[in-house]
Amino acid sequence: MPELVENIPPVQCLVRSEYLHNLEHGHGEYEECFWVTAKSIPSRALYIESYISEYGALYDKLPISAYCWKPVENPLSLSQLQMWDCLSYSIVCIEKSFMRDRECTVMIPNSSMSLAGQYLFTLDSYGSGTLAETPNEHKSYNFIKLENGQFGAYPNNRILWKDNSFTPEKQKTPTFKTSTHYFFCETGNESFAYDDKYFYGNTEDYK
Repeated sequence: MPELVENIPPVQCLVRSEYLHNLEHGHGEYEECFWVTAKSIPSRALYIESYISEYGALYDKLPISAYCWKPVENPLSLSQLQMWDCLSYSIVCIEKSFMRDRECTVMIPNSSMSLAGQYLFTLDSYGSGTLAETPNEHKSYNFIKLENGQFGAYPNNRILWKDNSFTPEKQKTPTFKTSTHYFFCETGNESFAYDDKYFYGNTEDYK
């Protein structure tokens, strides 16, 4: 399984030039790039590696706030684009096939603002002995292409999804609570370990 670094889809976008110059200069300038990998270090923001086409260069360890798909005049801060730092060194990249290219609305952290967006892919954390395996602490990082030109990585509870086939025009407001329970199926007094019947006595043939 992947550790620390994971391949991600090669999203074609722009990198803000000031991030390529240690935030010292290049503000308001951009370079074309493709995303290559993401890194997860506990208690830090996700780091993205990109291929900068015009230079033939790989540039590593930039946060999601370094990237945009069009020039942005008033960019959101990093904490508004990724709410939670990484939970473990172990990550996996998936595309939630049911959500592929779905339109959505993101409730921007520390703001009353909501932005429309489009789902790209998800990074998820795992690892024994980490908060990634604690029900009420685990977070997914759903990568969203935001209408303001930036990208964000948000947990499920900051996103409302829209699907023309399955979502009614008038949506209900969720009143859900965070799941804090651990669930186990091997509970109770039943035991199947010492039963040599193939169907464990569940058919008429075994009566």
